[in-house]
Amino acid sequence: MVTTVSFKKKPHSNGDATTHANGESEWSFLFSLTDLKSIKQNKEGMGWSYLVFCLKDDVKLPALHFHRGDSKPLIKCLEKHVALNESPHDERVLLVKTQKSLSQSFENLFDESSYGLLQKWKKDPYIVTMGKFSKVTNYIVGSLRSSDTSNQRRPPSEMADFLNDTIPGLKINQQEEPGFEVITRIDLGKQPEVSRREPVSAEEWAKNMDSEGRILDVDYIKRLIFKGGLCHTLRKEAWKFLLGYFPWNSTKEERANLQKRKTDEYFRMKLQWKSVSEEQEKRNSRLRDYRSLIEKDVNRTDRTNKFYEGEDNPGLILLHDILMTYCMYDFDLGYVQGMSDLLSPVLYVMENEVDAFWCFVSYMDQMHQNFEEQMQGMKTQLIQLSHLLRLLDSGFCSYLESQDSGYLYFCFRWLLIRFKREFSFQDILRLWEVMWTELPCQNFHLLLCCAILESEKQQIMDKHYGFNEILKHINELSMKIDVEYILCKAEAISMQMMNCKELPQTVSEILGIENSSVTPDSDTGEDESGAELSCPTSLYQSVSPAVIAANGTRDGAPQTAETQSLAPA
Repeated sequence: MVTTVSFKKKPHSNGDATTHANGESEWSFLFSLTDLKSIKQNKEGMGWSYLVFCLKDDVKLPALHFHRGDSKPLIKCLEKHVALNESPHDERVLLVKTQKSLSQSFENLFDESSYGLLQKWKKDPYIVTMGKFSKVTNYIVGSLRSSDTSNQRRPPSEMADFLNDTIPGLKINQQEEPGFEVITRIDLGKQPEVSRREPVSAEEWAKNMDSEGRILDVDYIKRLIFKGGLCHTLRKEAWKFLLGYFPWNSTKEERANLQKRKTDEYFRMKLQWKSVSEEQEKRNSRLRDYRSLIEKDVNRTDRTNKFYEGEDNPGLILLHDILMTYCMYDFDLGYVQGMSDLLSPVLYVMENEVDAFWCFVSYMDQMHQNFEEQMQGMKTQLIQLSHLLRLLDSGFCSYLESQDSGYLYFCFRWLLIRFKREFSFQDILRLWEVMWTELPCQNFHLLLCCAILESEKQQIMDKHYGFNEILKHINELSMKIDVEYILCKAEAISMQMMNCKELPQTVSEILGIENSSVTPDSDTGEDESGAELSCPTSLYQSVSPAVIAANGTRDGAPQTAETQSLAPA
């Protein structure tokens, strides 16, 4: 017989599989090898190892994951009892040909030699390369025992020690449960109810400025913007501060002098590409390629917006000229598909070529790694998102992995251009200005991803979506997401994590939480210092009454969406 280890579910669990009345998880399973038809393995080199067992009645059991190594030791053990042959149609599938004697107990999986091999999984180079994803797994190789479970079952204390040694960070509850060990995970508690306020008004902005034009209380203004955004008339001025073009402590006179210097600098760079003759451009393939790609993308960027619609639109000309000038500013990066999406809202708000350029430069300083050839920024963000989502909802993460979607590549476009294609144009203005406050923690955009995914989890899992269905479903969310609902939910998740007393060190670093009582990656999570978690409670003070609640109904009505392919260059 083969059985799994299941998690014990707490009252406010953060995403375990559903626990039945008898205490067993719906993900736990037990079957006889006489019923085994085939075993599907993950593609070699593609993420964590897992096995999916298919029985003779074509029932597929939940994926069994190996987050600290690979599945080869288990396969080797199974081959002592059944003959496994590679399928001629799919090299990932092992077919059960004939049965061997089942008299030998599966307890030998946990003998000393196997135990030593499991310990070596910790040194798996792929796990190290991927930054050691979460310590807490949703599926764990459990006790494999013969039919005489009363005689063959290992003592709970021995199994608890084994799992603690193999997977640091797990806490084993050694109470007696029939058929499996109970593992207690980090409990994030219930998500708090969060609400938002009205956008910052021109009057509020003016009241927080002295006679020379300095912002009096930067933190207060940022809190207001985070909680409600800006009224549109303020954006042209406030975005220059949020993006770093204007220093927060500058006077009105200092900003005027800065704009004058930056205007001269901009037109000098613009003249560089404007003065290149056709003959010169024929000998400059990179500039020629940049121009060709920019012209192609500009002609299909936000053409349904009045600011960019129609032929020979002055907005399109400015969009083109700013992107070409940016190639002169950063010739190594030049232009990469997707950058026009980042510039378009900025130019729309600024309505000025020079201001839009320098705000775009500041935005690209934040986004630069997303567009570099190695795309290290994208890889890092996907890994960080996996950490956060696993802590928030490990059951959902494990389901995605079982459907070959554990890499979260369907979030690629979200991260590459900061949700530009997922929300309406006006909603993106609101979303971006909230993110630019850098509140309530760093990498808040990753929590926005978590909020969207958690909102869609129920449908994805209840309808048993596979790889293609998940990708299709996520793509079809475009223009159907309620920005205020998602902002509330993401803020609630941030509070939930920042209030956690046992926050893993990796997650703490991703969110930029310092002086907190965090769970180090290498130990059980006990913090001897007794330090309190640093949570920015001031964020939720001194703001106007809220107008939208986190548990409000989402508006699922589809809106007109511009379809445009987006692939990294």
